Amino acid sequence: MSRECYFTGKKTKAGQSIARRGKAKYLGGVGKKTTGITKRKFKPNIQKVRAIVDGKVCRIKVSAKAIRMGLVQKPVKRNYKPADSEN
Repeated sequence: MSRECYFTGKKTKAGQSIARRGKAKYLGGVGKKTTGITKRKFKPNIQKVRAIVDGKVCRIKVSAKAIRMGLVQKPVKRNYKPADSEN
């Protein structure tokens, strides 16, 4: 199972981290220079939640944004009480 949101389809994206040195021109320097570019990953905030999907309760991976948007319908809390065991 991949790191992907069930509702929004958000998943890990690739990007770059750019290292720079120097002083910006507007601060009186000669300008910022790029000294290195490395690959990095942008990961979505994925949570495992119990939700109702097609009338059934199941665990799905959902992004935090989908939860905030109200796309996830949580199941009703069980009102479970253990039976009294009489000896």
